[in-house]
Amino acid sequence: MSIDAILDKALRGERLTMEDGLALFASDEIEKMGAAADQIMKKFHPEPVTTFVIGRNINYTNICDVYCRFCAFYRQPGSDEGYVLPDETIFRKIQETIDVGGTEILMQGGTNPNLPFSYYTDLLRGIKQRFPDITMHSFSPAEIRKMADVSGLPVDEVVRELKAAGLDSLPGGGAEILDDRTRKKISRLKGSWRDWIDVMRSAHRAGMNTTATMVIGFGESMEERVLHLLRIRDAQDECIAENNPSTGFLAFIVWTFQPDNTNLKAEKATPEEYLKTLAIARLMLDNIPNFQSSWVTMGPEVGKKSLSFGCNDFGSTMIEENVVSAAGTTHKVNIELILKLIREAGKLPAQRDTKYNTIRTFDDESAGVDKDFVMQN
Repeated sequence: MSIDAILDKALRGERLTMEDGLALFASDEIEKMGAAADQIMKKFHPEPVTTFVIGRNINYTNICDVYCRFCAFYRQPGSDEGYVLPDETIFRKIQETIDVGGTEILMQGGTNPNLPFSYYTDLLRGIKQRFPDITMHSFSPAEIRKMADVSGLPVDEVVRELKAAGLDSLPGGGAEILDDRTRKKISRLKGSWRDWIDVMRSAHRAGMNTTATMVIGFGESMEERVLHLLRIRDAQDECIAENNPSTGFLAFIVWTFQPDNTNLKAEKATPEEYLKTLAIARLMLDNIPNFQSSWVTMGPEVGKKSLSFGCNDFGSTMIEENVVSAAGTTHKVNIELILKLIREAGKLPAQRDTKYNTIRTFDDESAGVDKDFVMQN
């Protein structure tokens, strides 16, 4: 069956259905899907610019009581290998990020039952007092729900208090696959797909932007992948209906499951599977403006290829990253290499902030940054 009619439908601006999504996943015409996704991307971003953010991941704790089978990072409560970073260490890491032109901190950890809610609000206030201009794009929905459990507060109130303390936006971690069959198989204690969506809705109601993710390669069905996309799209529709441009999902990211060193054995998704899923997501998510490349899991060259499959953004420099690297994937990319890869894809590199405002463009081939600055894993 030809997918041409479905691709033409998307290019005309018509919304794709579950049946359309399934037909695309059943097709092996990946290049054709990629070309259509690239055209959709250009409707959002007509200029040949690819953005990236200089940011740092700070994993403030690895203690977690959710025990996801696919995670190689966490340590259970009471483990000798468990940690909570001292505040001064976090402050030092943020200062190091600012020193190299960084603007974003992605602070995430395990669902640590030993940390009171005041730990998070006090830490955020301490960060903002010292670094008022840094953007705290931090805490996944699972962490937010743990804060609600520990404090006894409703999720809405937890989110409002975090925002008042200095939280700027929520990352989309922990979405995995937004369908409960797969979620129960890979992460029984993490909550339902509705729990994840409900936290994001709370953030949107509080006036924050968020991002959304999908992780493929758990053995999920193609129907579950399409359901995931439809559920993200529906949640975004709610924000658009409320006509509040300062909220909603600013970006979508497709990741691939990294099975090494985990309790969930699976074959790694191929570059072709990643690019196909990325293109289908770009075609179906007609209400999310930005798509990030997943070079962290797929490597720089596939990251470059993704810029012709619907991505307009190269994601974060990730000065520090410990979760994916714990599963054996450590693609180190310095900023000079990001500039090189973007240029090789025929695009103009531009540094952005968390809200996708351009900070600086790199028009001149010689305009770069410190070549010695490399991610520290």
